Amino acid sequence: MSGSSIVTSFGRVISVRGSQARVGLLAEGGMPIAEVRATVGRFISIRCASSVIVAMITEVSCENLSSANDYIAVASVDLLGEILNAADKAKFQRGVTNYPTIGDAVDLITSQELRTIYAPTGSDQINVGFLQQDRSVIAYVDIEEMLSKHFAVLGSTGVGKSTGVSLLLNEILKSRPNLRIFLLDVHNEYGRCFGERAQVLNPRNLKLPFWLFNFEEIVDVLFGGRPGVPDELDILAEVIPMAKGIYTQYQNSDRVGLGLKRVDPRQVGYTVDTPVPYRLVDLISLIDERMGKLENRSSRIIYHKLISRIDAVRNDPRYAFMFDNANVGGDTMAEVISHLFRLPANGKPMTIMQLAGFPAEVVDSVVSVLCRMAFDFGLWSDGVSPMLFVCEEAHRYASADRNIGFGPTRKAVSRIAKEGRKYGVYLGLITQRPAELDATIISQCNTLFTMRLANDRDQALLRSAVSDAAANLLSFVPSLGTREVLAFGEGVALPTRLRFKEVPPHQLPRGEATIATVPSVTAGHDMH
Repeated sequence: MSGSSIVTSFGRVISVRGSQARVGLLAEGGMPIAEVRATVGRFISIRCASSVIVAMITEVSCENLSSANDYIAVASVDLLGEILNAADKAKFQRGVTNYPTIGDAVDLITSQELRTIYAPTGSDQINVGFLQQDRSVIAYVDIEEMLSKHFAVLGSTGVGKSTGVSLLLNEILKSRPNLRIFLLDVHNEYGRCFGERAQVLNPRNLKLPFWLFNFEEIVDVLFGGRPGVPDELDILAEVIPMAKGIYTQYQNSDRVGLGLKRVDPRQVGYTVDTPVPYRLVDLISLIDERMGKLENRSSRIIYHKLISRIDAVRNDPRYAFMFDNANVGGDTMAEVISHLFRLPANGKPMTIMQLAGFPAEVVDSVVSVLCRMAFDFGLWSDGVSPMLFVCEEAHRYASADRNIGFGPTRKAVSRIAKEGRKYGVYLGLITQRPAELDATIISQCNTLFTMRLANDRDQALLRSAVSDAAANLLSFVPSLGTREVLAFGEGVALPTRLRFKEVPPHQLPRGEATIATVPSVTAGHDMH
């Protein structure tokens, strides 16, 4: 491939302005122009006195050419970085310190120069594929930059996005065996992609006790995703802290082996959101007790409705993952977190949370609890056990339109995006509709893998999210092939058009939703 250096000269610099230059393309190179292919998106090198400047062609035109010179076309190029020849070896750096001068020679970049640009800078690199313009050059991603500054994978349905996610996560697992990965699998398609290294959770084997849900989340569950009735909410807000107080007393009295000393639970100092266990029996008896004291029948109806609401959800087999063992305090917070986030990992550092089997009305509140606990996990462990939280269909949980979706979920995702890196909680967002994703959240993702996107709004959002040099590459987004990716940001050396490598068959995501629908119906009957 390095044969391209045979060309006596591909062109000459004819003007320089800031980070752009214009290049006159010559016809008399050693190769016919068809081979030289001055296409948009190609890298070129400009040879200066002390370095080689790397630039990308953003536009080619043969309009307004004067016949006085030998140029067959003029190309606009963005100056991206330079290759410096250090004593021992050539090294690439972003940004330009030496600007080209008029008349400097321009060549198509050689394979060797591309290798220098994309050479792994340390051991912390993963191989994700190869450059589209030179398949002999491996495309590496800097895993530390990609994780610690969050990343996003964007692309329409059917362009190989899920396969790309499987590839990235498998490579990350290989490179960082101690990293916890938690994947929200919206369509149950990743169950088999990670083999023995992942624990797969679904409503049949998940334990997520109801008392972990904060007030907004439990209200969302009890009212089936609709706004709560204010009168009933007032009662709940009063009795939940008391139920927590009562439970704590049971625990303490068991420990000390004394008879129950009735302390007023209100003095315990819990709020509706304190993450301590309580029992539904206590909650219902507190509501019942209040109802018994009321003379007025119409106000008793409110209490009665609330009790029926709690009973309906508690006895619904679809909610067993929250209410099984509901009258036992059950698992402690530490046990639930260890189970969810694999501590100790025991060879399975990854959790795949399959969401497709959950009742639609509670998916939002379940995701909210999981995001919140992922952040708390980082906070409590003080970043000792780093974790990557990967959110499929991210636009569903953190929509740009604040009237869509569940507020607490957006808040929890946004908190990981803004503060997670301090505590070793990293975010990976996957979406086919970037324009519908909250812009402040996507702006926190410093490495973007963009696959084909047909929608103009999605492309416009990307333009605002990437650097000027990269923006010119975005004109390719509508025409990218399957597995083709534009990678931008901190994780890659330069804005890059690459092709993800093949994924082994056992790591390919499958649409498990279709297979799983039949058994889950029968599972529901068994539970009755």
